[in-house]
Amino acid sequence: MAASSPATPTAGKSLSLPPRCLSSSLFSSSSSLHFLNPKSTTDVVRSVRCSVRSFESQSANRALDFLSNGDPISVIHPNSASSNSASLSMAAASSSESATKCVKRVCLFYCDETKDLAERIAAQSDFIELRRINWKKFEDGFPNLFIHNAQGIRGQHVAFLASFSSPAVIFEQLSVIYALPKLFLSSFTLVLPFFPTGTSERMEDEGDVATAFTLARILSNIPISRGGPTSLVTFDIHALQERFYFGDNILPCFESGIPLLKNRLQQLPDSDNIVCNKVRIGDKRIVRVKEGDAEGRHVVIVDDLVQSGGTLLECQKVLAAHGAARISAYVTHGIFPKSSWKRFKHANGGDPAEGLTYFWITDSCALTVKEVMNKPPFEVLTLAGSIASALQV
Repeated sequence: MAASSPATPTAGKSLSLPPRCLSSSLFSSSSSLHFLNPKSTTDVVRSVRCSVRSFESQSANRALDFLSNGDPISVIHPNSASSNSASLSMAAASSSESATKCVKRVCLFYCDETKDLAERIAAQSDFIELRRINWKKFEDGFPNLFIHNAQGIRGQHVAFLASFSSPAVIFEQLSVIYALPKLFLSSFTLVLPFFPTGTSERMEDEGDVATAFTLARILSNIPISRGGPTSLVTFDIHALQERFYFGDNILPCFESGIPLLKNRLQQLPDSDNIVCNKVRIGDKRIVRVKEGDAEGRHVVIVDDLVQSGGTLLECQKVLAAHGAARISAYVTHGIFPKSSWKRFKHANGGDPAEGLTYFWITDSCALTVKEVMNKPPFEVLTLAGSIASALQV
C-alpha cells in the first residue's frame, strides 16, 4: 500500500503496521487520518491519498510509505508488552491533558480589603494567579489607580474580587471593574461575595428608593469583554427576586454559604436545626418557634446576614425558654455596624440564655473578620473553595 501527502514532498518515511491495523473500511481513495504528534502532544490532522495493493499477505507487519513535511509519527505494535505499557501511558497522558485543557487559568485581581481572601482563593488552585493593582489617591481624594501588566492579561480569563463595604470604596472599585473588560480579555468575572444593598429592595411608601435596584443596574452596565457579558458571583443575596434587577449584559451566579455550614455541622453530631420565624408588627419584633422541639437539643439559628443582631438575640431567648441545651448561630454575612458583634457572648458551657456556643460567619465581609477573629463564640468559615470552584464555571 502506498500513500502520498498532498503537501509538498520532502523526505520519504516508512511506518510498520500490524495486519489488524489494516482494513478495507479504513482506507478509501481519499481519507483523512488523525495522527498524534509526540513532540508537541497536540492533535494534527493530515489528509493523505491512499491506495491498497493487497491484503493477502500474512506477514507480521505491513508497510505504510508516505511523504510528509512534519515530525515523525510513532506507531506501537500491539503484540509487544512494552508497547502495551506505552499505549497505556500515552492514553493516561492524553486523558490528563484533556482534563488540564478543561481548567481555566484565571488572573485574579483584588482590592485592599479582600487581599487575605484572594490569597486563600489562590491557595485552592494552581490555575489561579494573583495580580496587583495600585490603590492610591490624588491630593483631592479621588482615586489614583494603576493596573499592573495590563497588556499581559490580553486573551486571559480575568476576575476581580470586590468588597463594597461602604459607599466610600465603591467608586474606586467600579473604576477598575469598568476598565478591566476593555483590555481584550477572554472573559471577565466579578466576585462580589456580599451584595450590600440587598436589604433595601422594598418600596413600602411612595418616595422610597430601592438602592438594591440602583446597584444592580450599575453592575449591569459593565462593559462587555471580548468573551461576552460579565459573570457576577455573589453569595446568599437577601431577596431572591433581586435577580430580576440585573440586566442582560451581566450573568449573575447566585451561590450559597450553606454547604460550609453543613460540613461544619457534620462535626457536631448533637446538632439539630429549628427554623425561627421573625414577625414584625409595626416596630415590635415577635419571634416564634415555627417547628421542631428545642428541648435538650443543640439548636442552630440560620440567617443570610446580621446587622445589629437584635433578631438573633430574641431567637436565643425564645429557644432557651423552650429548653434548648445549646444554641448556636450561622449567618453568611456578618456586617455588624458599630461593632455590634460585641453584643454576642460566649456560653462557654453555661446557660444558653446568656451566650452562644458557636457563631459561624463567612469571610464575605473582610472588615468584620479582622475584628472577630479568634474571639469566641465566633468562628469564620472561608468562601475560598466555593469561589475557586465558581471561577471555573
